[in-house]
Amino acid sequence: MPQGQPSVVPDDGLTTRQRRNRPLVVVHTGVGKGKSTAAFGLALRAWNQGWPIGVFQFVKSDKWKVGEENALRVLGASGEGGTVDWHKMGEGWSWVQRDAQMDNEDKAREGWEQVKRDLAAETYRLYVLDEFAYPMHWGWVDTAEVIEVLRDRPGTQHVVITGRNAPTELVDFADLVTDMSKVKHPMDAGQKGQRGIEW
Repeated sequence: MPQGQPSVVPDDGLTTRQRRNRPLVVVHTGVGKGKSTAAFGLALRAWNQGWPIGVFQFVKSDKWKVGEENALRVLGASGEGGTVDWHKMGEGWSWVQRDAQMDNEDKAREGWEQVKRDLAAETYRLYVLDEFAYPMHWGWVDTAEVIEVLRDRPGTQHVVITGRNAPTELVDFADLVTDMSKVKHPMDAGQKGQRGIEW
């Protein structure tokens, strides 16, 4: 796509400007590293545009310190770009310790109910639903309902969903989907995650 030009212009009755400013549903999925990182990169762009941003983390706990959280909170409070609200719903790493942490299911549902309220109220211009693919994959949150809510959301609200195993129905519905594939990772050679790279 040279210079951002689309390869196809649909016959949808929209003007170029209307089509260009259409709110998007974005999905970052796959087994590779970088799904959340890419979503937070979009949040930086949104902050620069002055958009209010809501980050909802569905399986990372309050105890888990995410580097992007501190950076985006500082930027959101700076008064120079958009505001940033950060919400954490999980108890941490539930895809590893799922049986021991079934209360994550209730927290995921509560988190989704909050997202629905905020979408209805048009609270944010960009929503980062971090690791939200997991609650749908596990059946904690109904994928069909998610798609219906996102299809009917008012205004110009963009939604980014991250996580492995994004349901096929969500992938089919989304406007932009990236599947992060892993070619190589230091953990394959026994190296643990490190500061500044994983968090």
